Amino acid sequence: MATLSIRDLHLHGRRLFIRVDFNVPLKNGVITDDTRIRASLATIQFALDWGALPIIASHLGRPKGTPNMAYTLRPVAVRLQELLGRPVSFAPDCVGPAVDTAVDEARRANGVVLLENLRFHAEEESNDEAFAKQLADVADDYVNDAFGAAHRAHASVEGITHHFPKPAAGLLMEQELKYLSHVLEAPERPFVAILGGAKVSDKIEVIENMLGKLDRLIIGGAMAYTFLKSRGIPTGRSLVEDDKLEEARRITADAAAKGVELALPVDHIVTTAIAADAPHAVIAIDDASIGDRMGVDIGPLTIAKYDALLKDARTVVWNGPMGVFEIAAFAGGTNALAQSVANVHGTTIVGGGDSISAIKKSGMADRITHISTGGGASLEFLGGRVLPGVAALGNK
Repeated sequence: MATLSIRDLHLHGRRLFIRVDFNVPLKNGVITDDTRIRASLATIQFALDWGALPIIASHLGRPKGTPNMAYTLRPVAVRLQELLGRPVSFAPDCVGPAVDTAVDEARRANGVVLLENLRFHAEEESNDEAFAKQLADVADDYVNDAFGAAHRAHASVEGITHHFPKPAAGLLMEQELKYLSHVLEAPERPFVAILGGAKVSDKIEVIENMLGKLDRLIIGGAMAYTFLKSRGIPTGRSLVEDDKLEEARRITADAAAKGVELALPVDHIVTTAIAADAPHAVIAIDDASIGDRMGVDIGPLTIAKYDALLKDARTVVWNGPMGVFEIAAFAGGTNALAQSVANVHGTTIVGGGDSISAIKKSGMADRITHISTGGGASLEFLGGRVLPGVAALGNK
């Protein structure tokens, strides 16, 4: 069954509770990247165009269930007002009289409401039933546009939906589900997944769920060293999960049995320390001279190898960097891969903060079919898990 959409609701004159993911990065109270705000503008504008009063709710950071002004959404209210071009009434709480006041103010000003950080209440993360009802009481309908929080069974994501007859997906949530479902159910081939980042353990479920669907699996980042060590290749001081060596061997065997090409680095950049001024060199992946150095990026031969594996791809999913992306000297592999993915003629989906940053830095973001806003949520979805925030929505 298809999930109910905001498009299926009768919105005119209704108070619409919209759960968004405005968990933006802040530095000294200033938003440094408003991508997540922009991602839900279409849903908010859709509600306004159809005559609804949007009551917008989000978490920000980890205030641990108590008010902490370092995590206030007030700067988000200012930015949202600029982007929407209409008044945003900021409620200094997400439940209680402050919300009623903000709703009345927004109605008079033909604006929208933004509630204060949901996680200022411990009941949000514990999915407290009474708190969920308090959130729901202010609205007539509910829409979840926060795919990035859909893997959390929190009050504003799961509990609240029991108080509405037709809990629906926002336009961003709808788009996320459309593309991620497509790659799992009917990908064009060749279908290639690129997985990077630090740990194999973070990606095991994804690998296991997708192996039967993939044609090629490209592995980079620190997680590659667990696979390499499982094959007896010297890894020096590279990050290795020794308790996952057997898991790596099993995945390797499973890939071979299913006819999936599993690609690992053939050369890499090694260094003595993760620092911009540390001496580094390119060596073959099986070069024992690695000694007590560590691998921090894929090398030029690996870049060429991975680019070749993407040339004829028709579906690509990429999550995780190829190296220590934060340091320019070790970002070459991730940046090169961004270019390769952007050049693919087919459906391309990129998720995970570093991968998205690389795509944006390369200037190729507009050539990616879909950039996923949910790192953890997209991994769990691709890993075959049922996301509480998605399961709670109604069906058409």
